[in-house]
Amino acid sequence: MMKGRYFDEQVIDFLFNLQMGITLPKGIGILDVHNNNEVQKACSSFYRKFYHDKKERRMLVGINPGRFGGGVTGLPFTDPIRLEQDCGIKNSWQKKQELSSVFMYEMMKTYWSVKKFYSDFYITAISPLGFVKDGKNLNYYDDKNLKKDIVPFVIECMNKQLSFGIQTDVAFCIGEGENLKFFQQLNDQHKWFKRIEGLPHPRFIMQYKLKQKTDYTNLYIKRLNNENVIS
Repeated sequence: MMKGRYFDEQVIDFLFNLQMGITLPKGIGILDVHNNNEVQKACSSFYRKFYHDKKERRMLVGINPGRFGGGVTGLPFTDPIRLEQDCGIKNSWQKKQELSSVFMYEMMKTYWSVKKFYSDFYITAISPLGFVKDGKNLNYYDDKNLKKDIVPFVIECMNKQLSFGIQTDVAFCIGEGENLKFFQQLNDQHKWFKRIEGLPHPRFIMQYKLKQKTDYTNLYIKRLNNENVIS
């Protein structure tokens, strides 16, 4: 158990004050919904419900928010349906599902509960702000200039989040390709975590490996459970 401020207070302050602080490459825009009143209300309710404690957690690190999950609710891998049905937080957004959110919440509920999962883990992203280009989602690593330009922002965000009360023996990277490679390179330089454990991205699973979804769910559980964090 850590000292100082509650976990939820630190996350809320962090999210509501995010600033990229750079000029983005031409044609790329920032996806930041945390200045929206309903998003702030939803985020505040979510983190106060699941993170109002001083418990340390392990970190899961995604890529960056997309338009239909975190880009709507402001919450990683949480679409409006999961927010209302699984987290118990009513909202007025269109109840449109996001595939990654579907997988993550099914995984949480299969072996624990949503409450138990969030008591042990904190989900974030390499870039807590998302990106769009030509009206579509853009992953930070899909543009080489963007990938280079956001490095100071990524470092600043990671350092801030580690101060919330994050266990540093291991971090779980959601995405085993470019996201893992980038995260590992930065971790080699900054020594945030003793090691990084890769996890296949839920969207890849839901789009291309749906018939093996149970196997991938078991893989998630096995890797997370191997760290002896679930009781």
